[in-house]
Amino acid sequence: MIGTVFRSEDVPPEGGFDCWRDMIVRTRSTDAVDAQAEGFRAELRLMELGPVTVWHASLAPTRFWRSTGGTRGGRREHLRVTLLLDGTMSLTQQSGRETVLGPHELHLADGAQPFPVRPHPQECRSLTGVGVNVPKALLPLPPQRVQDLSGRGFSAREGTGALLAEFLVGLVRQADVLRPCDASRLGTTVLDLVSAWLSHALAGESALPAESVRRALSERIRAFVRGQLHDPELTPAVIAAAHHISLSHLHRVFTEESGGETLAAWIRARRLEQAHRDLADPALRTTPIHTVAARWGFPRAGDFTRAFRCAYGLSPREHRQQSLGDASRP
Repeated sequence: MIGTVFRSEDVPPEGGFDCWRDMIVRTRSTDAVDAQAEGFRAELRLMELGPVTVWHASLAPTRFWRSTGGTRGGRREHLRVTLLLDGTMSLTQQSGRETVLGPHELHLADGAQPFPVRPHPQECRSLTGVGVNVPKALLPLPPQRVQDLSGRGFSAREGTGALLAEFLVGLVRQADVLRPCDASRLGTTVLDLVSAWLSHALAGESALPAESVRRALSERIRAFVRGQLHDPELTPAVIAAAHHISLSHLHRVFTEESGGETLAAWIRARRLEQAHRDLADPALRTTPIHTVAARWGFPRAGDFTRAFRCAYGLSPREHRQQSLGDASRP
């Protein structure tokens, strides 16, 4: 498991809010909190991924205040990206401008700028969000240009914003099975995705170093492939066209970022992993093996059996029987 989890239900009711406030103040999140302590409820997961911190929170409608003084751990030197998943928040900048942040919107805040955050006046539901705190010094973009984006909301439904949002949500979902040794590499990926998103928002992807652009493209390719594994017609040519790059560039970028593994081999391995999982799932014990194979892009049973045996040392049927302890349908 990666991260630390706080749940208000795990502490005495009279101390829940104080424990929450102490944890918040000790992180890079918020310097001060103002809320009704009575009946306060919240859940927070913090994941330290190298230099970046990913967090997920669910809490009752609450008022926050970030000030510029008294920060710990260099929080003034961080940017905070927030994705609100449920609920509505209102943020007021120093200029007096108010920004309303709704579900599936990304918000960028500068740790050196104070701002109050409060629930929308008509909000009574619990607020749920995920986000990341990133050191400014690690972003390969001009600080002043990034600061110009602070306090604004951006859609997380398409493009690099959607890719960043999906990756953050995926990290939270998989946190219990990820290992501490994964943290640093995952942090690098988060940093690259934040950089790509900010660069896109500034309409200047050329401002990114070639290495960051390559990494971000590689992540977009992987995310696209994972969503299309079921399609037997998924080929490198289709992937290249979807990303508006040449076939040779696709192969070069992927091979460089995967340590020499080819794109075709990576796709085959991911398909086999999914089929391997499904064949061991008790809920799918009556699903024919050829149906499982077709679901993950293997329309010909013979090809699937040979690839599966080569990868795992036994046939799909043998794997299912070993996993489920019974003779299942072919």
